[in-house]
Amino acid sequence: MGKGIRKTVSSGSPWEEKVGYSRAVIQGPFLFIAGTTAVDDAGEVVSAGDGEAQMRYILNKVGKLLEKESLDYSCIIRTRIFVTDISQWERIGLVHGEVFAGIKPAATMVEIQRLILPGLVVEVEMDGIILH
Repeated sequence: MGKGIRKTVSSGSPWEEKVGYSRAVIQGPFLFIAGTTAVDDAGEVVSAGDGEAQMRYILNKVGKLLEKESLDYSCIIRTRIFVTDISQWERIGLVHGEVFAGIKPAATMVEIQRLILPGLVVEVEMDGIILH
């Protein structure tokens, strides 16, 4: 992908058009993945209140997006994890480690008051660099 080429990646959510955002943006070698939650294709919250299960779902969802773009987790250089219940930090962090232990992106986890839907505990943003 050339330096000036911008590619937007859609998940098909009707909110992308209504709110004006993309699931991900690739600009030159840079990859930006929007905040991702454990919401399924029907718009339902997956594993309400369970940060560990939601983190696993989110990472799987992002993995599919990366695969669709012929990428993998190794291009991720930064993760930002927003949680509504910081007492679940360790279980959420261990799931992060299952995917990123060998990659070790810069990572942040912060507690926030709430997310967009009741039952959501985790939202994750990711940034990456594409080197091929």
